[in-house]
Amino acid sequence: MTEHRDAEADATEDDFQLSRHDLNAIERAIDEGDGPLLDALLDPVHAADIADLIEQLTPQRRREFLQLYSGEIDGDILTEIDESIREEVIEQLPRAVLAEAVREMDSDDVVDLIEDMEAPEQQAILAALDDSDRAAVEQSLTYPEYSAGRLMQSEVVTAPEHWTVGETIDFLRQEDWLPDQFYHVVLVDPRRHPTGYVTLGKLLASRRHIPLRDITEDSFRTISARQDEGDVAYAFNKYHLISAPVVDDHDRLVGIITIDDAMSVLDEEHEEDFLRMARVSDESHVSDGPLQTARQRLPWLVINLFTASLSALVISRFEATVAQLVILAALMPIVASTGGIAGTQSLAVAVRALATRELTSGNARRVILRELAAGLLNGLGLAVILFLAGTFILGAPMIGVVLGMAMIANQIVAATGGVLVPLGLSRLGLDPALASGTFVTTMTDMMGFFAFLGLATWMLI
Repeated sequence: MTEHRDAEADATEDDFQLSRHDLNAIERAIDEGDGPLLDALLDPVHAADIADLIEQLTPQRRREFLQLYSGEIDGDILTEIDESIREEVIEQLPRAVLAEAVREMDSDDVVDLIEDMEAPEQQAILAALDDSDRAAVEQSLTYPEYSAGRLMQSEVVTAPEHWTVGETIDFLRQEDWLPDQFYHVVLVDPRRHPTGYVTLGKLLASRRHIPLRDITEDSFRTISARQDEGDVAYAFNKYHLISAPVVDDHDRLVGIITIDDAMSVLDEEHEEDFLRMARVSDESHVSDGPLQTARQRLPWLVINLFTASLSALVISRFEATVAQLVILAALMPIVASTGGIAGTQSLAVAVRALATRELTSGNARRVILRELAAGLLNGLGLAVILFLAGTFILGAPMIGVVLGMAMIANQIVAATGGVLVPLGLSRLGLDPALASGTFVTTMTDMMGFFAFLGLATWMLI
């Protein structure tokens, strides 16, 4: 039965990535320097899986792989490779291979590829593009980093707003420059201002004589090229957009953003928030070396060392109490740890709500009161459990009372602090995901120790 479950797990895992058998065969081909075998093994493999393979290889084996397979690296593979090693891969590719790969890419993918490169490296790649493609990429690079202008692709299918369905279909059939994938035909006026768009499905389902303006979508909205990409992703998610035209400062059409690019931004922001809540640099990757990993994590560990010393300072103020009732030392972590978990729960919900704009100044008061009530209810429930444990396990009902009262106080602080801290940091223009965890953990530890030891001093000594 266990073997059957393992086999099922392996099969499920292999549905979306290379199997262990394939990986072993590929590694043998690399070790033996067998280029034809490597080509044959990777011929049916999707570009995303080849990119994953390149990321998983050690630096030495990656160099050997690229020497054998570099001629097959195309734009699809380059686009899928993680940014942390993409530059390393590019440096090892022959210039002719890189130029051909770049020519296959959409303009937004080229921008993503070169925007962090030094100027000479950028120019070397731009030189491989046609004049029109190079101009489109250079225009995108003039917009601020992390803006819609950097995210958009310049390849937009447009039609004059006065055209009919038949004229548009005939036009599309005649053109050979159309993008491989597009979802809308954007209607423009004589000044190239977008006035609406038509889905391909509605275009093909309509009669030829019908004007395009009669079948435009109600969901149409434009995006400024200078708008932050996070706001763009939020708009796509909120309004269920498939694509959206991008306009310049004069409302002229300059590009289009599609849902795959918008969702990539959301994925990146969620990943960054997750790493930051764990106080890990958003530049961290599993392919990083030990020294780089340690350097990225050490600053937050030093900060945590300082904040932990504040909790130790609180405990030191009750040294006499702990000396008289040694059992308190064993019970202190119960209050602090449970409060820390409650704070983390509240914090995770608040940070996510801020990121998705569910938590705003308009509903902040209601959310805080809800968390306060939830903290009180959780505290009361845990207090009953601790009182019973103190009475029947420790044989000391008063210790159970002290534990319960401290738990109620710390649960309230944890629940409300998990909302107030990220809200306050957001108001100050700071990233709530980056610093909230340290403040909330310190707050719950200090409150837990202070409430428990303070009540013990008052009621038991």
